[in-house]
Amino acid sequence: MRVHVVEHPLVAHKISVLRDKTTPSPVFRQLTEELVTLLSYEATRDIRTREVTVETPVATTKGVAFAKPTPLVVPILRAGLGMLEGMMRLLPTAEVGFLGMARNEETLDIITYAERLPEDLSNRQVFVIDPMLATGGTLVESIGYLFDHGADQVTCICLIAAPEGVERLRKAYGDDERVNLYVAALDECLDENAYIVPGLGDAGDRLYGLAE
Repeated sequence: MRVHVVEHPLVAHKISVLRDKTTPSPVFRQLTEELVTLLSYEATRDIRTREVTVETPVATTKGVAFAKPTPLVVPILRAGLGMLEGMMRLLPTAEVGFLGMARNEETLDIITYAERLPEDLSNRQVFVIDPMLATGGTLVESIGYLFDHGADQVTCICLIAAPEGVERLRKAYGDDERVNLYVAALDECLDENAYIVPGLGDAGDRLYGLAE
């Protein structure tokens, strides 16, 4: 497994505004989309392509197109939906699937409550999007679920990650070159409630205007 912390002034600036508790939901959503587009640019460097012939206004030339099967983008419900538009802006021809996985706040166990994926994921490059990598339980379960259904490679894109979550992914997929993680910031730790510190609060609530 490879971990990439995307270091760029634009990324750092947008993350700083997201962290600010006074940032309103509309701005939070817009910045989230912009951040995901920036992260996706880095995360898709190894996307598979094929050679195609292109007719320009003046000549015929060689170009590239996505290889078949096309990439699959999988947001983790519900907060991952806030990242989908930013990803699809970069990959408009990709297919979209959905996984509904949630953390039981008392036991910290991961519960799968919804799934909408293609029946066959053979040879698929899958991009999982979820704002927060906290304990790592959701991503570990999601990656395993996708591999069980035939996925060939899984790249996870998160805004914020905690070291504990990254370590859990390493324990599960440390030697697996099919797994990649791209994050905008690697934070300090988890608190006693398994929230990322300093973090940015509950991403889902802030995206959809439910934060206090």
